[in-house]
Amino acid sequence: MDLPEFLRQIYASVRAQMQDGGLYEELVFCGIVMDHMAEIGMTFEPVECHYEGMFGNANLRLSGYAINDDNDQLDLFVSLYASVEDPTPIPDSETLGALKQCLKFLTLCAEGRMAPRLDPSSDVRSLAESIQANYDDLEQVRVFVITDRVAKSKSFQTREVGGKAVRLEVMDIERLHRHTSEGKPRDELSVDFGEVSGSPLPCVFVPGDSDDYDYALTAIPGEALRLLYEKFGARLLEANVRSFLSVKGKGVNAGIQKTLRESPRRFMAYNNGIVIVADEMRMARTDDGSQGIAWLQGLQIVNGGQTTASLYFTKKKYPDTDLSHVRVPAKIIVMKTQDSVKEESLVSDISRYANSQNAVRQSDLSANKPFHVEIERLSRTVYCPDGSSQWFYERAAGSYNTLLAREGTTPARLRALKDAIPTSRRITKTELAKYINAWDCKPDVVSLGSQKNFDRFMAELTPANGQEVPLPMAADYKTMIAKAKIYRETQKLLRPMFQAFQANVTAYTVSVLAATLGSRIDLDMIWVKQALSRELLAQIATWAREVNDILHVSAGGRMVSEWAKRPECKEAVMGASYSAPASKIPEVKAG
Repeated sequence: MDLPEFLRQIYASVRAQMQDGGLYEELVFCGIVMDHMAEIGMTFEPVECHYEGMFGNANLRLSGYAINDDNDQLDLFVSLYASVEDPTPIPDSETLGALKQCLKFLTLCAEGRMAPRLDPSSDVRSLAESIQANYDDLEQVRVFVITDRVAKSKSFQTREVGGKAVRLEVMDIERLHRHTSEGKPRDELSVDFGEVSGSPLPCVFVPGDSDDYDYALTAIPGEALRLLYEKFGARLLEANVRSFLSVKGKGVNAGIQKTLRESPRRFMAYNNGIVIVADEMRMARTDDGSQGIAWLQGLQIVNGGQTTASLYFTKKKYPDTDLSHVRVPAKIIVMKTQDSVKEESLVSDISRYANSQNAVRQSDLSANKPFHVEIERLSRTVYCPDGSSQWFYERAAGSYNTLLAREGTTPARLRALKDAIPTSRRITKTELAKYINAWDCKPDVVSLGSQKNFDRFMAELTPANGQEVPLPMAADYKTMIAKAKIYRETQKLLRPMFQAFQANVTAYTVSVLAATLGSRIDLDMIWVKQALSRELLAQIATWAREVNDILHVSAGGRMVSEWAKRPECKEAVMGASYSAPASKIPEVKAG
């Protein structure tokens, strides 16, 4: 898919989530991009939060933010949305100007001068207070410009704010296209060992005897691995490993830290090593003339995330730690298959088996679980009531675009395929988990974020006795789609109603709807009509306002997005009294 076609697809996704025009279109676009960045590990769980204002003669702008679980890493986002129909360049002066407006907002928050100027009940006030309170403890701060145009520079020189180095990056439509359409967000993860280590890494190279992969064994200098983690952060870790580390905080292992501090020369003898999957590898001669690894692209660590994170955080905590004598044994698997679905499946299997001897239950997170395979099969065999259109379950990242490329071989076929399976009917694994858990009255779990919610969802599919739940049938699939429709229509309806925390209000509102009317809601009717009635939408809007009020009051000044994750919040919201449902809602069966 070329860039112009991808731009049109993005706009179709934006319009599918729209309830109104203007500002909300920009927020929808920003939300789509931030969610993608979170999905691939570029950022944490994002929160849409729009703010524009003045401080003296300075313009201030903010579109969203993300804070990690340890409250020591902060990302701010500012959008530049032009609603262009064709790929259009954006001057560096414009992207840098937006970055400066967001940097000024950050500076004022860090200095404690922003919060007093804001409405105490506003969502931006909560963010400003949180930044002020935690700024000294932040270890990483980044500001991203998000734009639907093509930027010349994807990053700018680091700036200093309050003694902290702030990285400035641009996520433009070209970069998003490379991630999403090509299904290769890993492509940005590359390393030249000549630069970070001084020369290629000596290795043992074993050509694969199949079309799947090649294989190499090497030892990576500890400082090189630390630099990679410093540059790419958690993106360097495969999604399942990243999820595990997020549960364990920074993943710093006391034994690893002790070895790094006291016996760095013995690190290679003591450590089990890491497993890396890469898309491409270049070989070169080392200083002694032997074969070595000069360059890797599209690399991800599928085993050894704790080792990698420990190198970085130990050096950060104890700057005098000498990594010059540290070597980390590494097994490198270079992918050769060009099939994106097959590749993701293989990477997932490598991750699962590489971690099978420790406590990480990677198999629980695999896209190849029978449940997901069956949902994918149903999505390709069950048609909507019109007999011609379908929903698409994207079990593997990029499989929707793979379908378009494989079957849309002519403009007419591509157009017909998009009419039958539009982007608005594409559902990912993490989205389905969110829809189902919200309907099952678990809004606090949904509020934990996409990956953690998915973890909990998968855990429910594999009980403690190891017996998996029965596979879904066609009727179950239709019910899931109806729940997805309820969630998406609620999300679309609520976006223009609230300035921030729409995701939390949406999850809790869907849970309140399910708890109050769930057993009486005719999900079959929603499947047949592929829509919600005006009466049901009006009821959802009414309860959403009440949910929003209860969330803010019960938060007691705390950040709503953090409060929403707590079981106490769920008790407060789900246990509150709500107005009686309206009569004559078509989807509500007589009770």
